[in-house]
Amino acid sequence: MIQNERIKFLNNKKEKNGEYVLYWMQSSQRTEYNHALEYSIIKANYLKKPIVVFFGLTDKYPNANLRNLSFMLEGLYEVEKSLMERGITFVIKNTSPEIGATEISNEASLVVVDKSYQRIERSWRKYVSLNIDCPLIEIETNTVVPIEEVSKKEEYAAATIRPKINRLLSQYIVPIDPIKPIKSASSLGFDSLDLEDINVLIKSLEIDKSVSTAPDLFGGTSEAKSHLDLFIKTKLDRYDDLRNNPNLDYLSQMSPYLHFGQISPLFIALKIEQTESPGKESYLEELIVRRELSMNYVYYNNTYDSFEGLPNWCKRTLELHEKDAREYIYSLKDYENANTHDLYWNAAQNEMMHTGKMHGYMRMYWGKKVIEWSKSPKDAYQLDGRDANGYTGIAWCFGKHDRPWAERKIFGNIRYMNDKGLKRKFDPDAYAKKINDYIAYN
Repeated sequence: MIQNERIKFLNNKKEKNGEYVLYWMQSSQRTEYNHALEYSIIKANYLKKPIVVFFGLTDKYPNANLRNLSFMLEGLYEVEKSLMERGITFVIKNTSPEIGATEISNEASLVVVDKSYQRIERSWRKYVSLNIDCPLIEIETNTVVPIEEVSKKEEYAAATIRPKINRLLSQYIVPIDPIKPIKSASSLGFDSLDLEDINVLIKSLEIDKSVSTAPDLFGGTSEAKSHLDLFIKTKLDRYDDLRNNPNLDYLSQMSPYLHFGQISPLFIALKIEQTESPGKESYLEELIVRRELSMNYVYYNNTYDSFEGLPNWCKRTLELHEKDAREYIYSLKDYENANTHDLYWNAAQNEMMHTGKMHGYMRMYWGKKVIEWSKSPKDAYQLDGRDANGYTGIAWCFGKHDRPWAERKIFGNIRYMNDKGLKRKFDPDAYAKKINDYIAYN
């Protein structure tokens, strides 16, 4: 079922009698539980046209590197095979997405695109809407509840958005069935990049290749579903009380797959809903309320990736303490190389560098310490979030979606974290040893 609230026309142009219906896939890199793909098939079948799926692979995206592009391409290889099984042509080109989508739209009757929330991706959609001569229709498929149905403004905190989401949840947490295309586009003869050997393709891209691939993490919907099944069977029951312990692996590992749209949050929610697990409500709170709060933040706050995007009380209190003496000040290179005096912070940074991920609880500690050890809070904010969750996680360290706390040096009224707090939650020495042992043996 594709609810009308998921559908948005981005221009007022009329359908053409083109050669095909185009689905410009960008943020929803999957063939399962993809409302944008299924809507494209519905339109193509109605018009008796074949469907073409296009993906623009750019090596100019901010902070594109070997690790994240390899993971993404593994997922796109699976997309290509899955589309082929359904008789759908997949075209991937090394081009800026908005340019490629505009060019391939020349012979399209209409264009469908998946909704995105960040500034650069919204600017791509704006460009295409203005430069094609057929409709551009945006379909929301990366949230459980459509963002504009939940709220028309930036929400203050989880407490304000939660009732708005919960009120609508039953309308949107419904399955979506795959639809069979009635015409094939195989005769159209598009050129496309070869995804059979990802390493060869990666070598041709102008990206940072200094960061190796994550050794234990592979992209694609099948991998995501395997992780999800394992999580439900072995970890969900204890998720609520053990998820904040980085010495224990009680997280779902869904973050990178959600980041690239390789798995649907709706699919995850339906799978979790079917269980009788005591961890169900806690997990759905993170997956739906917290995640969609982050979408709300980047969608309604144009400066979500800068210090200026913070609430006024956060900026004011941090600026009041900007000149406070710091016991330690580190450079960006020190941070990158995990070269600080703090054993636990270094372990968190090394976890990210060597495994491609950082435990969520340590991510909070990591961000708080960057504030404490930088010359000013504005220097500390020069971090890359890459997606809504990342940007919101950084903003939370600076007070976003939080409340004022007792005033203290450097932080003002922003919540403070220290190693004593870690020790009350878990054994941070064991965590540091675990990471150091991993590095030593891998």
